[in-house]
Amino acid sequence: MVMSKRKPPHGNRPTRSGPRGTPAKPARRSGGSPGPLWLYGVHPVLAALANPARRCQRLLLSPEATRRHGPAIAAARAQGTPAPETVAPHIFAETLAAGTVHQGLALLTEPLAGVTLADIIVRAGRSGIKRRLIIVLDQVTDPHNVGAILRSAAAFGAEAVLAPGHNAAPESGALAKAASGALEHVPYLQVGNLARCLEELKGAGFWCLGLAGDAEKTLADSDPGGPLALVLGAEGDGLRRLTREGCDILARLPTHEPISALNVSTATAVALYQLLAV
Repeated sequence: MVMSKRKPPHGNRPTRSGPRGTPAKPARRSGGSPGPLWLYGVHPVLAALANPARRCQRLLLSPEATRRHGPAIAAARAQGTPAPETVAPHIFAETLAAGTVHQGLALLTEPLAGVTLADIIVRAGRSGIKRRLIIVLDQVTDPHNVGAILRSAAAFGAEAVLAPGHNAAPESGALAKAASGALEHVPYLQVGNLARCLEELKGAGFWCLGLAGDAEKTLADSDPGGPLALVLGAEGDGLRRLTREGCDILARLPTHEPISALNVSTATAVALYQLLAV
């Protein structure tokens, strides 16, 4: 285990935080795509329709989806969302990328926007969570991995997912589909400089713990307690040098041959269970 002598202020607590048990507000993220994007699939579309932070433009339904999901869509629609349009199946083929598994639902919407790192640091913890935990991704570019990480974050009670401004998966239909609605509840923020982001988190009382296969101790033996930033790198390359140096602690997940490494989204889920559910 590699640990610095830095001590988070105020006894391992963030310097500023809201009241515990306050329900999370709808997620918003800074940056975003230059224009509207299509979300698709039952869970992503229903979650986006219910999120008043979404600026939705068109809602397309197949005849079968209208019959099957009409009442749920009517219940989910927030004020200002568009009325559904029942369209022929070929419209989906003309609108979405080939091979898209849309389940007969597609929603044209602006990307989420508005949250800053400072907002995330001071926002109240999600209702029912055991501790403050933020996930930091170092150049994880696969939208399916990021979406799965957002889903695990929502399930276990992590507060946000951060990624660098470059070499990271942007908000997209594929990411939202993999997140299964979690994109609307867990902020996904791309920051300009990951090393500076870690320093800001430290200054707010978070320990920065990086997962690395070559670390001396396991995650179970390395948890410092208190608010935590869990830092994970891309598959293959792992954490970059500056990111590793920015971590207070390096820890590994114990695995066995012949499979000595886990997919980054799987590793995140295992680590979150260890840190938040055990």
